[in-house]
Amino acid sequence: MKVVYIAHPISGNVKENLKKIVEIGREINFDEPDTVPFAHYYFDCHCLIDDVPEERERGIKNATELLKRGFIDEVRLYGDHISEGMKHEIELAHKLGIPVVDKTNLPLGS
Repeated sequence: MKVVYIAHPISGNVKENLKKIVEIGREINFDEPDTVPFAHYYFDCHCLIDDVPEERERGIKNATELLKRGFIDEVRLYGDHISEGMKHEIELAHKLGIPVVDKTNLPLGS
């Protein structure tokens, strides 16, 4: 089975963005039987406060460590824009040789 890291914007409307991540996870679970969706930050958003810089940094540290562990097969980009956090995840995935798949349908350069 393949493990895909769901990269999605969180900041702004955290509650609505978390709902979207649940929808993405359900879609992957039901449409791709050989794929495991992974969004560790869903948990972090329930125990860390995104608007507090130190807590946001802890969430980024968590993401970095998990991506470095080597069990992520693919990073998928979702959402209506590429957030700063997602840019960090993309850069790290490229450094680690993890494929990045754009599911945003955004024009290039957005």
